[in-house]
Amino acid sequence: MMIQDTGGKRFRRKAATALTEINVTPFVDVMLVLLIIFIVTAPMLTSGVSVDLPKHDAGALEVREENVVSVRGDGALFYNDKRLTLRELTGVLKTLAAASPQAEVFLMADKKLSYEAVMRVMGAIRQAGVTRLGLVTEVPGAEASKRGA
Repeated sequence: MMIQDTGGKRFRRKAATALTEINVTPFVDVMLVLLIIFIVTAPMLTSGVSVDLPKHDAGALEVREENVVSVRGDGALFYNDKRLTLRELTGVLKTLAAASPQAEVFLMADKKLSYEAVMRVMGAIRQAGVTRLGLVTEVPGAEASKRGA
């Protein structure tokens, strides 16, 4: 009976070599999860008060996200998305007018409100010392800007 010598290569392991490549799979997985989170949360980040604006083509007005007074159809009053009473609004706007006499305030009033309700808010804004007031409307034919409540 003859025994063959295989040289012992059958059970030998390769010498350990250093892994020099970076595994990017976990990095890509984390980035995809973050992308999905941002896609889902981005619509929730839009701030504002839902106001059904009247439609009128009165020319373009650049409305900034600051100093916006909103009046909903139920009469609720907001200043920069913070609910206030008419007296509190007057106090806040007095402070604004004292700090910056050229400050602009934008009024967004629901089209279902009466003329008297809108004029009451405009009077409070004027009484606070604000001289630059812009009335915000939607342009007819343009898509309504969707603002979250």
